[in-house]
Amino acid sequence: MARVDLTVMGGGIFGLSCAWEATRRGARVRLIDRYGIGAGSSGGVVGALAPHVPENWNAKKQFQLESLLMAGSWWSAVADAGGTDAGYLRSGRIQPVPDDRALANARARIAESKTLWQGQAEWSVVPSSGADWEPASPTGWLVHDTLSARISPRRAATALVAALKAGGAEILIGDAQPQGPTLWATGQDGLLDLSATFGKPVGQGVKGQALLLDHDARDLPQVFVDGLHIVPHADGTTAIGSTSENQWSDPSATDGQLDDLLARARAALPVLRGSRVIDRWAGVRPRARSRAPVLGRWPGRPDNYVANGGFKIGFGIAPKVAVAMADLILDGRDTIPDGFSVESNLR
Repeated sequence: MARVDLTVMGGGIFGLSCAWEATRRGARVRLIDRYGIGAGSSGGVVGALAPHVPENWNAKKQFQLESLLMAGSWWSAVADAGGTDAGYLRSGRIQPVPDDRALANARARIAESKTLWQGQAEWSVVPSSGADWEPASPTGWLVHDTLSARISPRRAATALVAALKAGGAEILIGDAQPQGPTLWATGQDGLLDLSATFGKPVGQGVKGQALLLDHDARDLPQVFVDGLHIVPHADGTTAIGSTSENQWSDPSATDGQLDDLLARARAALPVLRGSRVIDRWAGVRPRARSRAPVLGRWPGRPDNYVANGGFKIGFGIAPKVAVAMADLILDGRDTIPDGFSVESNLR
């Protein structure tokens, strides 16, 4: 590639998504990752695209909502461009309601969701039916939303790579120097680099562990119970995750905490008891100090930009992150909420 309009450093979900959005707008894009595509937290297995509760609204929740609403068409365009499906489905989600207070709160959110979710998705409270794919609910009621979706993280990365190559983007694995305007989407390492540059903590990594079962529930909604995401995927597997660990010795090692996750999932959904574990995963997810994504210009570095801090919602907000960063870098139009900037994370 003789001339590069944009170098993207990082082959995780933010880097790949931003590279694709810039490519489909006609930019010459080079993507570089030292370790490989999806080598960090984007190579996981869970893929729960779950919304925030429709209350106490803020810029982060609005940003995520807009991304979830655009996700179907965005991922469809990726599949059309590269010929590879990402396993996306707006499958919905069910959650048990533990007590009367929670039931009252859940019912109050029905009206709020109609306004906040702009009539494009529903939050409802429904009676338990006793089906195998329902967790036991002490109140006999379940929350059901139609905004939650699922995606296969590894298939999504493969689909984005295929779309990038079809669009003429260049992908380099290993050590290489950026050229031209540069977007840094380097996960935990990137947050540590920002912290070192400015002498203040911008963010850190949080380890997570998850597992994959051979249970086929591909057409059923995901379940959120006992702090666990239980996510059926299009390939006939079901993911369970995840832990949140602030201290660890080996970022990629799994341990007995996964056995606890599995036991809790099988207690919540007995139908999983006969399923076999086919994959165990561990990785470090980038969490900004503000818990919001870190997006925008790198202060003091002209033509350098940051897209980081997806933490647990990275795949869910990736389409909107990609559009917002392409708007900023290619068109000079800043639509990113103020609270997402590097500066706001230094305050």
